[in-house]
Amino acid sequence: MPRTLLRSAGLLAGLVIASPMTAQPSAATAATADAAASPARRAASAFELTIANMMQGPEVYGREPQNVRWTPDAAWLYFNWLPPGTDWRESPKPYRVRPVAGARPELVTGAHMDSVGPLLASGRTSRDGRQRVVEFQGDLWIVPAGATAARRLTQTTETERSPSFSGDGRTVFYIRGDNAFQLDLATGFIRQLTDVRTGTEPRGPAAGTPQREALRRQQRELFDVIRDAAGRDSVQRAERLQRDSTRIRPLYLRTGERLTQVDVSPGGDALIFLTSSAARDTEVSLIPEFVTESGYTEGRQMRTKVGDAQSSGRAGIMRLPSGEVSWLAVLPNDTTRAASTIALGGWSPRGDAALVFAVTPDFKTRYLHAVDTRGVVRTLDTLIDTAWVAGPCFTCMGWTPDGSRAWFVSEASGYAHLYSVAAGGGDRRALTSGDWEVLSAELSPDGREFLLHTSEVSPYERHFYRMPVGGGTRTRLTTREGGHDVALAPNGRLAASVYSYANRPPELFVMPARAGGEMAQLTNSPTADWLSYPWIAPEIVEIPASDGVGVPARIYRPSDFGVEPNGAAVIFVHGAGYLHNVHNYWSSYAREYMFNHLLASRGYVVLDIDYRASAGYGRDWRTAIYRHMGGRDLADHVDGSKYLQEAHGIDPERIGIYGGSYGGFITLMALFNAPEHFGAGAALRSVTDWAHYNHGYTGRILNFPDADTLAYRRSSPIYFAEGLEDPLLIAHGMVDVNVHFQDVVRLSQRLIELGKTDWEMALYPVEDHAFVRPSSWTDEYRRILELFDRHLVERPAAGAR
Repeated sequence: MPRTLLRSAGLLAGLVIASPMTAQPSAATAATADAAASPARRAASAFELTIANMMQGPEVYGREPQNVRWTPDAAWLYFNWLPPGTDWRESPKPYRVRPVAGARPELVTGAHMDSVGPLLASGRTSRDGRQRVVEFQGDLWIVPAGATAARRLTQTTETERSPSFSGDGRTVFYIRGDNAFQLDLATGFIRQLTDVRTGTEPRGPAAGTPQREALRRQQRELFDVIRDAAGRDSVQRAERLQRDSTRIRPLYLRTGERLTQVDVSPGGDALIFLTSSAARDTEVSLIPEFVTESGYTEGRQMRTKVGDAQSSGRAGIMRLPSGEVSWLAVLPNDTTRAASTIALGGWSPRGDAALVFAVTPDFKTRYLHAVDTRGVVRTLDTLIDTAWVAGPCFTCMGWTPDGSRAWFVSEASGYAHLYSVAAGGGDRRALTSGDWEVLSAELSPDGREFLLHTSEVSPYERHFYRMPVGGGTRTRLTTREGGHDVALAPNGRLAASVYSYANRPPELFVMPARAGGEMAQLTNSPTADWLSYPWIAPEIVEIPASDGVGVPARIYRPSDFGVEPNGAAVIFVHGAGYLHNVHNYWSSYAREYMFNHLLASRGYVVLDIDYRASAGYGRDWRTAIYRHMGGRDLADHVDGSKYLQEAHGIDPERIGIYGGSYGGFITLMALFNAPEHFGAGAALRSVTDWAHYNHGYTGRILNFPDADTLAYRRSSPIYFAEGLEDPLLIAHGMVDVNVHFQDVVRLSQRLIELGKTDWEMALYPVEDHAFVRPSSWTDEYRRILELFDRHLVERPAAGAR
């Protein structure tokens, strides 16, 4: 458990473990957290806290700057963004800004992006660091270090992809279609390296039966014409074999199999590749659409359900130029089953081995292999989990610059940390350690250090570090409390950070790339009206759980808004299960963050809990729901209800609960299995039966429905619907391609057959899993507020719709 969560249940309930922000990012975001308690500030705000206003979403709180990229000369930052107040229908547009204080973003045209795009594209760097090869709009380009212009290598109607350099930097390898090619940079000469085909490899004439072979021998013995023809055939066959020996040897894939990834070694003497074959005899769900341009009901074929047949893949290595192929056993001692995941981690700079990452079909074992050019597989690291292998930065891996070691991220210690291992296996070293997590990891362009984002300061913050490639002292560049997503400039002297705090959405900042460098804000995304409202940074408290653990939660109190409590409370449940929402940076649930303000301003106490299975707290927290979703995670919400009863004197029948997706699932489980602790609930886009959800997510946590019936039965709300005693709102988009509308249709039939009466369903005919239209969001949250006001508050407050 994290060091901040080791307190026992006997400690004082509601102990504050993080404080509101004391220093603001800039003058542009001058509304302080403390000002939220001032009625005068709220009265002076131009932003009226109504559902209709809040559900405009990013139109008012702003769009996050995304896809931040430096030009090679570090003169410009490019990113995708929209200015404050842009209509919700608009998609982000390309902008650029000078990386200096006071600079203003400027919109750039599509033609400009076409010209500058190759400079911004990511790609592999030559060993000497002088140039980068990239793919942009299907063509290949060379970008010299620090350049303001790129050299075009190809201009074809086909797409070239996955470019890389040879070890000496004189040749570029790339993929076109299903085949690998090499291009000589000095001469422009192109050579095809592979000949991939689909179907059965041709065979020579099959031998006949003994009787037919005897007749052939007799014919050759008796007739010159037969012997002459056989001689000509023999000469032609020898000539054909001679010609074929100088050609590429074809690689025949199975029918329905396709190449998905190819990587050529720096020496050009081998390539490693992955294939994929679609599953056969599967059944997929049909998602009907009722509001259509044609006026007819239309539909989309979507995914299978958990436990159905899955696509499979293979990994192989081809020796060049012979074309000889070895298929790799990426699951040791198991040649009968396909891995659930196979990924390539790149060739060693020496060109003598490539990294292959593979996970078993039951999701419980992860292998990291080094495969040499002969196809010999050496297992460098094995991670086994009795639940399922995962965690932040799960597929992060690579080689040290000299190729002597491979690096990777693993939860072996119980937290995601960085390790390295000798290229030949053995000598595994932990490069980071502690009760915190490595959230992202990559090597710097010069290969001398790791660039890391971690939660080392606190589970509630995300900061950027530099660390020597061999491990050792980490240098923290970002110091401002909150969450940072940093991109270093190519020259290493500047850093761009997309930074946010609990009450301020993400903005683009620039700073010197040194510890404690001062940050200068380059974007301002929310509207002025939205910024005028005194949004609070919720305090983080620990809820004493029934198993003695302190469970983190954000809390919104009526006193934060200068109002009297109304005697009721609401618990918000975040979705995704494995998601982090209790922290000191901007919430993944911005609309709910604002809605929780509205609830607290009307007298409700609001809790937002990072229950067991949430991200940010290590392996044991992540896997606490194995084989029982709605077990320990639901217990944490029951303990949240008890906390509200004990610390705030709230009757459990006046405690509401709401959430979407996994949050909707927990809401259903709460009302069905623990009705004595809750008074009403709103379940949005909810999973009601895990046997109907997808394979990759559900199979990891609950195994497979045909093999672990207990796990699915005790985890699925539909089996507990008879426990419903309190008012329930079910809301769902009818074209939800994630949690299918069928889920709540089946539950509604179950409630009808059980004779349950105190429930209602709101349907949204044009919405997917995440709603898009503000009118849909507004209707949904109006219903949630009315549900709570109607059933939890003795004397409902007036207005604020």
